[in-house]
Amino acid sequence: MNNFLSVNSARFIVLVLIQALLFNNINFLGYINPYPYILFVAFFPVKSNRTIIILASFLIGLITDMFLDSGGIHAAACVFIAYVRPVLLKFSFGTMYEHHHIKFSSVDFGSKLTYIIVLVILHHIILFSLEIFSLMKIILILKKTLFSSIFTILLSSIITIIFSRNPK
Repeated sequence: MNNFLSVNSARFIVLVLIQALLFNNINFLGYINPYPYILFVAFFPVKSNRTIIILASFLIGLITDMFLDSGGIHAAACVFIAYVRPVLLKFSFGTMYEHHHIKFSSVDFGSKLTYIIVLVILHHIILFSLEIFSLMKIILILKKTLFSSIFTILLSSIITIIFSRNPK
């Protein structure tokens, strides 16, 4: 339990600091904003209590909102992806998820990439829909979602590859 808490606390703090100090300052062409902090939600241990993941997701979103002064939209998007996470895990990993035998360090990269893509797109659709909050600007929502999702997926994939442990 102590190792679980320390590893996830360190991951939480590092992702929040990197998001706040580095990635919040990136804004290409007004549409591309990377949000790799959602890797915390994506790779939170599967066997843990669902209430804990939703609460931790709320906290990481809320802290990101405080740094961006964005009024809770990151918290809402993070809680949403934490809530639908079991469905996404089952979609991406199939029977491995049903038996709770997923170790993200040992699954194939294709399944992991599918999981990251769906998670990022859902997060960004919720995030930009709440940010813009107008059906009249649906094209802008979709444009921001598409471009930011591509950049976030690439960045998240690179981070995942760099920090993944190769099973021996």
